[in-house]
Amino acid sequence: MSLMRRLLNPWLRVTERRRLARATDPETLRRAFEVNARLFFWPPRGAAFDAAEIAGCPATWVDRGRPGPLLLYFHGGGYVFGAPRTHRAMLAHLARRTDGPALLPGYRKAPEHAFPAAFDDALASYRAVMDHPGGVVLGGDSAGGGLALAVLAGILAQGLRKPLGVFAFSPLTDMTYSGNSIVGNAGSDVILPAERCHEIAEMYLQGADPADPRASPLFAEFTGAPPVWLTAADREILLDDTRRMTASLRAQGVEVSETITRDLPHVWPILHSLLPEGRATLGDLAQWIRRLSPREAGS
Repeated sequence: MSLMRRLLNPWLRVTERRRLARATDPETLRRAFEVNARLFFWPPRGAAFDAAEIAGCPATWVDRGRPGPLLLYFHGGGYVFGAPRTHRAMLAHLARRTDGPALLPGYRKAPEHAFPAAFDDALASYRAVMDHPGGVVLGGDSAGGGLALAVLAGILAQGLRKPLGVFAFSPLTDMTYSGNSIVGNAGSDVILPAERCHEIAEMYLQGADPADPRASPLFAEFTGAPPVWLTAADREILLDDTRRMTASLRAQGVEVSETITRDLPHVWPILHSLLPEGRATLGDLAQWIRRLSPREAGS
């Protein structure tokens, strides 16, 4: 265990978890996350960020001219906060390792835009880039990780050209919150307060069925899906979202690479500037992406 991990976990518990437990205004959460991004999420030297629009959404391109596969990434934030600029530094580090560009759509947020707005924007974003010559890899973290998997299910259902693969950090895959770790890890998760899960979900769902596969890809069909890469931390409340997602995918014949790490916070790769474990995970993921074959994609 790195020294920084030993220091960060208690710091996150008394700062980020406390903020998420107490905040009632979405704008407060959004501003706080963006401040954290400016202070702690540092891009590699020379990274190029370009504002764009994709499928009607504001978006950010990262190193657009690189020849490798396009990383289409959906940021986390419980469908309420987060933005391309809060996650672009992490994607710049990952894209540098895969020699490809990244694109982060700014999908519509709750509570201003209810379900399925985020899903609709994400799927439309994929449609706009699915013929990228280097192929497309979908990715996301937390709610964005669940969104990436839900989009994959939508792609399969509609018979669209498949991505090369999909990856997700600590994905939210079950908005019914029926996993045992929601309760079992409530005391050990240093970022996510379990007692707010249903409240955050209602901000997005606003009466919709939480088991709808567009919100909870755990209940989706994935037969014929390309390879999937998932990771989560052993002490976070969304641990079982990854474990059960892996089991469901494998039961449907999907190739899944799953890694469960020890004593790390929710979506630790976003702390790449501080945590050596975050950089290591990005390196492992980049190796997996480089092994994906363009032949995995198709109609």
